[in-house]
Amino acid sequence: MTTLIYDGSFEGLMTAIFEIFEYQFRYAEICSQENYKVENIFATVHEVQTQVEKSERVLKKLEQNLGKSAVSQLLMVFLSEDPQLENLIVSAVKYSVSRPNQNVLNDFAHSEMMQIAKVCKSVSREIHRMNAFVRFEKLQDDFYFAKVEPDFNVLPLIFKHFKARYQDQKWMIFDLKRHYGIFSDRENADFFYPNEWDQNKFIKTQNLLHEDELKYQKLWQRYFFKTNIPERKNIKLHVKSLPKRYWKYLTEKY
Repeated sequence: MTTLIYDGSFEGLMTAIFEIFEYQFRYAEICSQENYKVENIFATVHEVQTQVEKSERVLKKLEQNLGKSAVSQLLMVFLSEDPQLENLIVSAVKYSVSRPNQNVLNDFAHSEMMQIAKVCKSVSREIHRMNAFVRFEKLQDDFYFAKVEPDFNVLPLIFKHFKARYQDQKWMIFDLKRHYGIFSDRENADFFYPNEWDQNKFIKTQNLLHEDELKYQKLWQRYFFKTNIPERKNIKLHVKSLPKRYWKYLTEKY
């Protein structure tokens, strides 16, 4: 058994997959540096150095065999942070190589392809909820700021949506669980990785809010309270449509 250790990036994973074929590792598993634990002292360890050229060759081959949408599905699996994500993606690549004229991700009779479909469905649901439930607060520097804690690492997957939707605004979305965010200041849009001091500021933003934001929050809370009809309250349906884990960042739920 050969264990390939990669840096935890998607490009690193694609490089590792390339090297499985390049070095003809018959029995191989892939593990990120962060999650690697020595469990089999007889396993041979192969350290992978991320190479863009190798990564792109794997992606190009996958696009030829599966199409761009299928490659997007594998990216979803990677960002799902599923404990078996490397095994699932490697399995899909090997299956694709053995059946180059078939979109193997649609073969739901294959247990691992079915698992990939389930993971993608869960990630897609989280993307939809992020697009719907993200709440921005206006800060004193005129940036609109939002805190999120998604179940999956979906910021790279929602970036395009918010960039297109708020082209005329300055905004930031920060993932409290993974300690990074995305932003746009009208001219530039990118990821950002704050230091520990700034992370604490993003967690507690109450003192950074614009005075107009405080007024609008009170107005919205009052509107939400007044339009509520207690006799028609259906908590079970409400929680089904809007899970409780999103409530703490919704202005109307403060």
